[in-house]
Amino acid sequence: MAAGRFSKAELLAHRGAVVDDLIGPGNKLLFVGINPGLWTAAAHAHFARPGNRFWPALHAAGLTPTVVDASAGMPEDARRQLLAIGVGISNIVPIATARADELTRPQLREGGRRLARRVEHIGPKVVAVLGLTAYRQAFDLPATRVGRQPHDLAGADLWVLPNPSGLNAHETIGTLGRAYREAAVAAGVIRG
Repeated sequence: MAAGRFSKAELLAHRGAVVDDLIGPGNKLLFVGINPGLWTAAAHAHFARPGNRFWPALHAAGLTPTVVDASAGMPEDARRQLLAIGVGISNIVPIATARADELTRPQLREGGRRLARRVEHIGPKVVAVLGLTAYRQAFDLPATRVGRQPHDLAGADLWVLPNPSGLNAHETIGTLGRAYREAAVAAGVIRG
């Protein structure tokens, strides 16, 4: 990699790679993506692809003091800061693909079961799944709407929130930040 960019060959070499969760002791809020993209797998940092709005939205929500640049890897100071306030990151499916729509329904269903086991083990107060369609498929709940859910996930309050991908064009950094802030307040990570 040179100057924060990966070649096409470098990215494709990460198809099928597993990206570890970012979770520490005292996790209160677990953000859950659909699955890692190739850039995330290459950088081994969640939501690393330039243009993904997760980190700007987290900053807009008041969860990070600056916009984190994870495009070449997760900065250690940002990792420590997130873990210190009780924020973690996981995925429904931990396996990297070029696009989330490459995942099969069985992969999403198994990912949903895996996520429920992971949440039960970690014990966060709030789980925020970032991606309505993937959540609906993973948990076979086609009528789910965005926002706080009337049921929990393995004992955690469940929120289904918009995905920060640039492909989700009707959301802005501002709307994402407001949605993520609501979940963070509910988790007790920040004050309302």
